[in-house]
Amino acid sequence: MTNDPTPARGSAAHADHEATVDVLIVGAGPTGLLLAGDLAAQGLSVTLVERRRHEAGNVTRAFAVHARTLELLDSRGLADELIGTGTTLTGLRLFGRLGLDLSRLRTRFPFLLITPQYEVERLLERRARAVGVDFRYGVELTGLDRAASPDTVTASLRAADGTPTSLAARYAVGTDGVRSSVRQALGLPFPGESVIRSIVLADVRLTEEPAELLTVNGVGDAFAFMAPFGDGWYRVMGWNRAHQADDSDPVELDELREITRQAFGTDYGMHDARWISRFHSDERQVPVYRSGRVFLAGDAAHVHSPAGGQGMNTGLQDAANLAWKLAAALRGHTTDPEALLDSYHAERHPVGAKVLRTSGALVRLAMARTPLQRAARTLITHALSAVRPVSDRAIGMISGIGITYRAPRGSHRLTGKRAPDLSLAEGRLHQLLGGGTHVLVTPAGTSEPVSVAPLLHTHWTNDRGTTLLVRPDGYIGWASDHDDPEALRAALSR
Repeated sequence: MTNDPTPARGSAAHADHEATVDVLIVGAGPTGLLLAGDLAAQGLSVTLVERRRHEAGNVTRAFAVHARTLELLDSRGLADELIGTGTTLTGLRLFGRLGLDLSRLRTRFPFLLITPQYEVERLLERRARAVGVDFRYGVELTGLDRAASPDTVTASLRAADGTPTSLAARYAVGTDGVRSSVRQALGLPFPGESVIRSIVLADVRLTEEPAELLTVNGVGDAFAFMAPFGDGWYRVMGWNRAHQADDSDPVELDELREITRQAFGTDYGMHDARWISRFHSDERQVPVYRSGRVFLAGDAAHVHSPAGGQGMNTGLQDAANLAWKLAAALRGHTTDPEALLDSYHAERHPVGAKVLRTSGALVRLAMARTPLQRAARTLITHALSAVRPVSDRAIGMISGIGITYRAPRGSHRLTGKRAPDLSLAEGRLHQLLGGGTHVLVTPAGTSEPVSVAPLLHTHWTNDRGTTLLVRPDGYIGWASDHDDPEALRAALSR
């Protein structure tokens, strides 16, 4: 194996045993695609395998892109194009009472974008191909060998025609969903429970347009959700306590019509479903996101109810957190690669747990059945609507804007917080992060420090005296209100 920390991109010819790649990613959903593109953009060799055959489709459950995810996509030059594929909502009204005003979010994207998951995947795959990711569709993982070498992990793969191959990688990442073959190969548990069965999901057309752009309600034994894609199609989800069928049972549009009539009082003239399916919702989280040279991200690491539309967004933010850390470790840009890689679990596992709690609370509110439960829902929704700090905190959590990471003891108050899209001497901060580098923001006139890692140095456009070191994922890794070159050098080396 080469000692060069930045081997050339590209893949070896397919054979029974192939040359070592930097990172093997299993699973070509949004999480895997963002991660692959970020790593390859840093000059690393990346192979992405996906057991499904490659085909464009529209049978995707995710439909909501939140503000924090749009900020990440903005850094990669994709946000504006993605926004053009859907429709934006600045306010949400839930259960007829709870109003959440997204326009109060302090971001360039103070709204919720409704667009199909396949539009997100299309843009991320295009970017990943442009930077040299080796895609292999119709290939599944059958095993992982971590004992053959201390410096690599070897994956056993099988092509669609049954041909076996193996591939060694310096690191591997499972982004292969709820039934993750990587997680199973690691022997890791996936504790949790099934929260709700027999959810019916469809994309339909409506004869009558709902008064609210995003419509959610729960009445008695039924709840339903409806949101527009902006092109005449609506995503509709419904559940009926009185009809609990298996995922494999057939489902017809009449069943969804009946659910929406119970929840909304009307089915809005629902017709022409382009697809319809039935599924169940689990709440599960793997206990560790890292096992040696193997990592888990997205639904392979955590799965929760669809309430709040946070699933895909949480996975994409997992990928953004892990990508720069893997790149720094592989390229020798950190003095303690093990500690840096461990910080992926330390930062993202608590976020996943919080998302489980948030989405679980929303779905339980929707499922409120007894008079006492409905009274509690009324009190909670009233508090969220009437008490602005409570409402702002809820909006921040659901949108991702309010997510922070725990900072080491004694750190500056800004450390671990998301950096807003600051206007700086070199341009907007989120655009400056697009190269996968750290951005150092200092008072005007400060000289550029020496750094082993890729670093873009810029200045405030005002007289602010704070120095910020912003990580490639948009979080503040270090800050100081004083001129402290030694502390800055230490932060840069970490």
